Amino acid sequence: MARLEENKKPFKSVQRKIRVIFHRQKWKETLIFLAFVLLSFGFWYLQSLQQDYEIEITLPIRYKDAPAEIAFSDTVPEKVIARIRDKGSVLLNYSFGRSFNPVELNLKDLAVEKGQLTIERKEIEADIYKQLLASTSLIGFEPGSFEIHYSRMKEKKVPVVFNGRVQPSAGFHRSGEVIISPRTVEIYAAETILDSITEVKTAYTEISKVNKTTTRQVKLEKQTGVSFDQEMVTITVPVEEFTEKTLEIPITVTGLPADFTVRLFPPTAKVVSSVPMSRFRDLTENDFRILLPFSELEQNLTGVTSITLSTQPSWIRSASITPEQIEFILEQDRRTE
Repeated sequence: MARLEENKKPFKSVQRKIRVIFHRQKWKETLIFLAFVLLSFGFWYLQSLQQDYEIEITLPIRYKDAPAEIAFSDTVPEKVIARIRDKGSVLLNYSFGRSFNPVELNLKDLAVEKGQLTIERKEIEADIYKQLLASTSLIGFEPGSFEIHYSRMKEKKVPVVFNGRVQPSAGFHRSGEVIISPRTVEIYAAETILDSITEVKTAYTEISKVNKTTTRQVKLEKQTGVSFDQEMVTITVPVEEFTEKTLEIPITVTGLPADFTVRLFPPTAKVVSSVPMSRFRDLTENDFRILLPFSELEQNLTGVTSITLSTQPSWIRSASITPEQIEFILEQDRRTE
């Protein structure tokens, strides 16, 4: 305990010194002075906000509904810089508390063959005023008016190709090709670029954990100097549950001469395939063929040969064959006159 009391003594000494400092008259006067300075600054700041000032604001330009078959010959303005006047408190809101919508220039009715369009000052001015408070004055803005020069691009119709990955849920598979609508799109570009394009890909799209046919809207992959008559296409991915089906398929020897007899062990093979539930009953033995050319048997001295599926439907996922090898006996008929 005695040692603890000794350790406390330095802290008590510091506390006493702090109290002495705060009780000194000069320190009190300093605090009062600083308080008046801060108060004066606050009054001055509030007063200054009631005076009129001028600032510059920047508004982006958006060219809306431009025909897909035109290309701008020059770099078009991307922003408007406007000078406005109002009270400081209002301008403070413009500077820090507000974002501006783009100045929209509608090019929907643009005459494609004309090659030139003048954007009038009043079009830009009207869009700026829509975003200003009634008390705010518009002093001026740049560019005030400007011309857009453009030319008609060449056009070509090309197929759309799905670019992506489809990963269905466990036990489910794609039951067909991805369907794209429309299958072709009109593209516009300079002739040199157009000649090198044979297809348009969709933006990379990943579809995972799906257990039914899925339809989505996807964008087309952008290409420099190329525009499309539409920006999006619809893709449909047919997905359904698959199940296994087992069939016994006869093995057929092809090209067998009339004077030869062949015996196969076994004469049939078991084929196990993964099929869509909706087409389970459609799959029959007639959809598969196992063919053995006579020429292969004639040159085979071991009496054992491998077998594979010669024909199978395109809509099944997989097919395995058992056994993979069979034995055979090839005999030539000896006839006596």
